[in-house]
Amino acid sequence: MNEEFEKIKCLIIGSGPAGYTAAIYASRADLKPVLYQGLQPGGQLTITTEVDNFPGYPEGITGPEMMEQFKTQAERFGADIRWGIVTKVDFSARPYKVWADDGKAILADTVIIATGASAKWLGLESEKKFNGQGVSACATCDGFFYRGKDVALVGGGDTACEEATYLAKLCNKVYMIVRRDQFRASKIMQEKVINTQNIEVLWNHTTKEIVGDMSGVNGVLLQNVKTGEEKKLDIHGFFVAIGHDPNTEIFKGEIALDETNYIITEPGSTKTNKEGIFAAGDVQDHHYRQAITAAGTGCMAAIEAERFLSSN
Repeated sequence: MNEEFEKIKCLIIGSGPAGYTAAIYASRADLKPVLYQGLQPGGQLTITTEVDNFPGYPEGITGPEMMEQFKTQAERFGADIRWGIVTKVDFSARPYKVWADDGKAILADTVIIATGASAKWLGLESEKKFNGQGVSACATCDGFFYRGKDVALVGGGDTACEEATYLAKLCNKVYMIVRRDQFRASKIMQEKVINTQNIEVLWNHTTKEIVGDMSGVNGVLLQNVKTGEEKKLDIHGFFVAIGHDPNTEIFKGEIALDETNYIITEPGSTKTNKEGIFAAGDVQDHHYRQAITAAGTGCMAAIEAERFLSSN
């Protein structure tokens, strides 16, 4: 028995700022896009409380509210936004075959991948409990809320060093919790941290528990990995900077990924190594990882998809 495929011009996989922006532009270009929202409709922004750095919101807005507005705007122009997850793809030939958990099999002339990346967490219960109430995985997004306060940051790579120096400009004191007795970061980033007076590096320490109350985080309990000794720091913000994992599991073997599994795109473009397949947002960006840059690449992907269809 032959499988019945739904034929569409433009399929968008993922629903953060990149996916929804792509849907807005693709709808306005009459590509009649179908968007599958994925496991976390709205993406990482839905676990962010206040978004204060997105232009056009002078008073700020919550992440979930903003994503609801993006979705409503895409639907206003006719985007078909579906609840569900894409479970399998076959990018061996155009039109591309895609299967979703709602039982649909799709033949897509173009595909925009906007599945994002997920922050790596320590795995503590208290980390989940205080997420958005003092616990964050993005210093650039949330550092402002801790202006003049003491904060802690866990991590020892380039991103951790970059975020620690960023926080040091805003905060009174930054405790940097490093599991080993040295950084994994590049020499230049290490020097930046060491030369910043209000950063204190706590070598050979792990996070045992994040502590707080109804108002949020007010401390962290650390353990020295060599001596077993415990100590408590009084802090108001706790930042996790141990990396991100791009959500590309189903695309392995179907599309070109780099050594850390991010989708490779042509410089200055969202084009992948397969014609008619584009990647936008954090799934192809391990550098900026901001809502505004994700939205920008979503716009680029939709314009490139429209041009591709016009020329084919």
